[in-house]
Amino acid sequence: MVIEWLTFAVDPQNRETFIRLDNDIWTAALSQYPGFISKEVWISPDLHDQVVFMVRWQTREQWKSIPQAELDAVERRFDEAVEFDYRMIDAREYQVRRYPSPR
Repeated sequence: MVIEWLTFAVDPQNRETFIRLDNDIWTAALSQYPGFISKEVWISPDLHDQVVFMVRWQTREQWKSIPQAELDAVERRFDEAVEFDYRMIDAREYQVRRYPSPR
């Protein structure tokens, strides 16, 4: 499994709208692709101006096989829907490793 980790800066008064629009547009689009497992939204009680998205993919190959033109189209739809400023402040990729627990 691969994790796509994205952190965004958004004004606290727009945070819930940002999360809702992301779900309606980005999550709805990504969930149609093979390899998409799930997406979580993380918000901190201390960092009111940040939103973290953690997307789980079965494989990196499935995630990266989404055509760039399709991602660009989703990004345009999202940007047209969002009527306030936001910016990505971090993007990371993690591999999930699991080992059997010793008994």
